[in-house]
Amino acid sequence: MNKKISLFTLAAALVAVPVLAAPGDADGNTVQTRTEAQAKAAQMFARMDANKDGQIDAADRTAQRAERQAKMFARLDADGNGSISKAEWDQHSADRVAKRAERGEKRADAGKAGEGKRHHGMRGGQGKRGGHHGIMMGKADTNGDKAISQAEFQTAALARFDAADANKDGQVTAEERKAQRGAWRAKRGAAPATPADQ
Repeated sequence: MNKKISLFTLAAALVAVPVLAAPGDADGNTVQTRTEAQAKAAQMFARMDANKDGQIDAADRTAQRAERQAKMFARLDADGNGSISKAEWDQHSADRVAKRAERGEKRADAGKAGEGKRHHGMRGGQGKRGGHHGIMMGKADTNGDKAISQAEFQTAALARFDAADANKDGQVTAEERKAQRGAWRAKRGAAPATPADQ
């Protein structure tokens, strides 16, 4: 069960991106075509298939976690001597506190400047581990082998695009993305988000 959840979590957030991407696609506009969604899905699959074996599975998640840990260690090990001293750890902690405070100030300023505006980010509405994306990834694994092939990944991404393309004109507009997010929230029974927590 844990392997299955890990697999869903690995791919979940990124599979949604072809449809829910922030405004600005390959053409620099807010409308995304099916061809652009397909190309973006191919790029994401290549990035997520860490061991380049043609499928996304628990091995890719392990490889990505190891890579993130190595990068984190390198950031902490300021003098590059292969170990992290108390001084390096303390500096890292101080830097994190400063960055968090800076982000808080920026959010406060943005909230004052854009009262009532929605802010779109990658975090929105995930909720439980994998959330509705995890359920969608379960459907993407059509042969039940707990791995997602490139064909399965593309099929899931395009099905998501087609679901968002309400008028079936081969493109998804910002309005269609917004409507789809609203439908997902309603389906999950989530309370509508307020401007303060966007």
